[in-house]
Amino acid sequence: MAQLLQIDITMEKKDRIIKQSDGIQYVPDFPILPFIEGDGIGPDIWCAARMVIESAVHRAYNNQRKISWLELYAGEKGYHKTGEWLPKETLDAVKEYVVAIKGPLTTPVGKGMRSINVAIRQKLDLYACIRPVKHIDAVPSPMKNPEKIDMVVFRENTEDVYAGIEWQSGSDEAESIISFLKEEMGFSLSGDTGIGIKPISEKNTKRLVTKAISYALDKSLPSVTLMHKGNIMKFTEGAFRKWGYEVAKERFKDKTITEEELFDICNGKQPEGKVLIKDRIADMLFQQVLLRPEEYHVIATSNLNGDYISDALAAQVGGLGMAPGANIGDMCAVFEATHGTAPKYAGLDKVNPSSLILSGAMMLDYIGWKKASTLIRQALVSTIKNGTVTYDLARQMEGAKEVKCSEFAKRIVENIG
Repeated sequence: MAQLLQIDITMEKKDRIIKQSDGIQYVPDFPILPFIEGDGIGPDIWCAARMVIESAVHRAYNNQRKISWLELYAGEKGYHKTGEWLPKETLDAVKEYVVAIKGPLTTPVGKGMRSINVAIRQKLDLYACIRPVKHIDAVPSPMKNPEKIDMVVFRENTEDVYAGIEWQSGSDEAESIISFLKEEMGFSLSGDTGIGIKPISEKNTKRLVTKAISYALDKSLPSVTLMHKGNIMKFTEGAFRKWGYEVAKERFKDKTITEEELFDICNGKQPEGKVLIKDRIADMLFQQVLLRPEEYHVIATSNLNGDYISDALAAQVGGLGMAPGANIGDMCAVFEATHGTAPKYAGLDKVNPSSLILSGAMMLDYIGWKKASTLIRQALVSTIKNGTVTYDLARQMEGAKEVKCSEFAKRIVENIG
């Protein structure tokens, strides 16, 4: 089912697979990396992203490192080729090769699984959805000072609304739960109520917050903010906040400080080398990232809150077309475009490939090829500053030259060179 492209390195397969154990990663110089091109605009933006990634790797390492791509199938292409929307072989291959990249996937309407993207994250236990949001100079923004926006959202990826535990109004299951709540718990609900359950666990919260704090320490960022609605939902959202502070104390006691400690012990002056752990109620944080974005660096939050805040932040820096993303677990990682399939633009070579290109840069960071990832980001910025952009940005930029998706990628390649 999988298709290996561009095999021109004489090495055994076992020597070309990324290995990861106990937090230590070994990346060969000529790795095999799987990709899923995606549905709708997926083939267009994947072709563009691949061109840019390969150019940056070549420029950075001059044939001393090179990627061979292994195509995997999912979504519409997976269904046409295998009869399955998400073949088991695809999931097994991601586990085997450790790192993969994908375009957007269609979720079948009225049939198949609830969401292919969610299924990939849950079946591979990719519990951290990581969304960096940083303004690129010259990209149109509704903000007065978009340059102040530089945050990374760590969104829990496996529970909360993503658990998908719900029953339709009028169903036997919903009526059974309504009866149980009334008879056993003393809660009375209308008989036509739809029921959803919102699970948030200590284990999944703590591993997500651990990853967020580790990231802040690794990148020397000043703060991690726990985003929650704990003032209303005490034992789910409130527990997320409680467990977040606990993991900071349990695992990072000498490297973190809370806001309470900051003012009670340190007179409001943050000690050098320590990460400030703070929390904000969700609705307040939406205001804060608009009014005082420079005060927030890493945001750790539950699934639904993370969905809202990451897209809202993306809108502040140019939209989802400029927003990269990754889904990372302890054993493997999948990097992806954060937007949808935009089927009306499929095959038109029109849309902005920056989300997938920047996700490719995140992937190169993840495997330690930071010289190549830096080249990608620098060339992307130069291309946009020069006013050569796809239609979504061109219509907002005075004097910009509108180019096709593939032409935009070629200009980035030229700037890499």
